[in-house]
Amino acid sequence: MPRKKEGTQFLHRFGPLLDALRALGGSATPDEAAEKVAELSGVSEEELNETLPSGGPRFKNQVAWARFYLTREGLLDSSKRGVWSLADKGFKTHLTYDDARAIFKRQVQADTAKRQKKSAAAAPDGADSPEDPDISAPVGYRQRLLDVIMALPFAGFERLSQRLLREAGFQQVSVTGRSGDSGIDGEGILEVNPFVTFKGLFQCKRYRGSVGAPVIRDFRGAMLGRADKGIILTTGTFTQDAKREARRDGAPPVELVDGMKLVEMFEKLELGLVPRTTFDLDEKFFEEFNG
Repeated sequence: MPRKKEGTQFLHRFGPLLDALRALGGSATPDEAAEKVAELSGVSEEELNETLPSGGPRFKNQVAWARFYLTREGLLDSSKRGVWSLADKGFKTHLTYDDARAIFKRQVQADTAKRQKKSAAAAPDGADSPEDPDISAPVGYRQRLLDVIMALPFAGFERLSQRLLREAGFQQVSVTGRSGDSGIDGEGILEVNPFVTFKGLFQCKRYRGSVGAPVIRDFRGAMLGRADKGIILTTGTFTQDAKREARRDGAPPVELVDGMKLVEMFEKLELGLVPRTTFDLDEKFFEEFNG
């Protein structure tokens, strides 16, 4: 069966995203929302593990684009803290694919109208057949950061992970990676409070694809009796099977840090990134003064 046109795929996530947030009590982290959308939509494991040319997860990218347009439509609230939440209007709204397409066309037309105000140039054709957001989205600093990390030699990535863990609060962090150590690249100690500390082992994987469950099992086997917790950091993603294995009941916990979480840590710690402040004009604010 031929694959559907790429440019329409993210429209299928509009309605399920609203449904997912309702099922989760009205708000969720991006990962929670994406997992619920996948569950409600019956997305296959193969589709969940599919990646973009950049190495990021295609499905999560589609859900993120759905969130972008639903926020512009006033169905979701904007958030600066990485939590997606339903607006009052969103709680009451259920969308079909045709509804989603209408929202998208409306927002494209609004963008076109704004561009026409700023320029005498004709608006581009193709509102009905958009380029795939997965492909056409401009490469921002997040992707450039991952590209820089991917270009590092492996020893450099290990040292970078060591620095990141130190900045995040780990002490006595050392790189111990060596052949025959089942993929353990380093260790450190985190003091949660004056009464609670734990030792953690970490593994670093520069992947553009997805890390599977066998990697989690092998790593867990290597850490047994040696640490309280394991951490796997990758520039890629983790399959759903890997995520289930990491949080399997009765097994030592393994924390998974994928490429997006890795970037978020660099942002939070302002590590290797220079923060800048910029503003977009809120034209709606001035509308009431035009009367």
